[in-house]
Amino acid sequence: MFDVPVSIAAALVTGLAEFLRPVAGDLATALAIVVFTAAVRLALVPLSVAAAKGERARTQLMPKVQALQKRHARNPERLKREMAALYEAEGASPVAGCLPMFAQVPFFMVMYRLFVSATVAGHQNALLAHTLLAAPLGQNWIGVLGGGLLAPPSLVFIGLFVLLGAVAVWSSRRVSAEGPMGAVARVMPFGTVVFAAFVPLAAGLYLLTSGAWAAAERAVLRRRIAAVG
Repeated sequence: MFDVPVSIAAALVTGLAEFLRPVAGDLATALAIVVFTAAVRLALVPLSVAAAKGERARTQLMPKVQALQKRHARNPERLKREMAALYEAEGASPVAGCLPMFAQVPFFMVMYRLFVSATVAGHQNALLAHTLLAAPLGQNWIGVLGGGLLAPPSLVFIGLFVLLGAVAVWSSRRVSAEGPMGAVARVMPFGTVVFAAFVPLAAGLYLLTSGAWAAAERAVLRRRIAAVG
């Protein structure tokens, strides 16, 4: 299923790495992954704009939603119908904010497969030999722990976790939703820190780049949409 996309991604990452090598040296492949991820996020900007507008619409509808919840607290089916009618009448969607996340899942899966596959297009996967400082891009944190918690490869992962944690804190503090959904939205960003321990370092770089882009993008879009509104 992913063979063709993985082959295309391998060619793109390899080409970007070769282009960047005169400037980035041994960091070229890691930087190529960052550029690849940024390109994916750039292509998804229209979905992010729609998500930001949807989030603003949901925030404006919150008083009406809360009134419906109180009015139909004992009738879940009626509440469901009334909520759907409200969102339809206002042209809003309760799932619009999830569109960028869902849309990039295939790209993340391709990056993951690229760095766990021994062969790509029938040839040995040369990208698995590339590193970020002392850590192999095709290895996960669990795999390098055998060398010691404070060994150079492990320290690279710990640095990644710190940066992911910083992005998670930034994102969590800017969640405006209230109630159970708001609580879940505040906790979700921290899941990337745990997840990154079990995927290849290359996939962790994807998560970091995508998360940082999303945080910055959300801040910019909120200001612009608020100014227009």
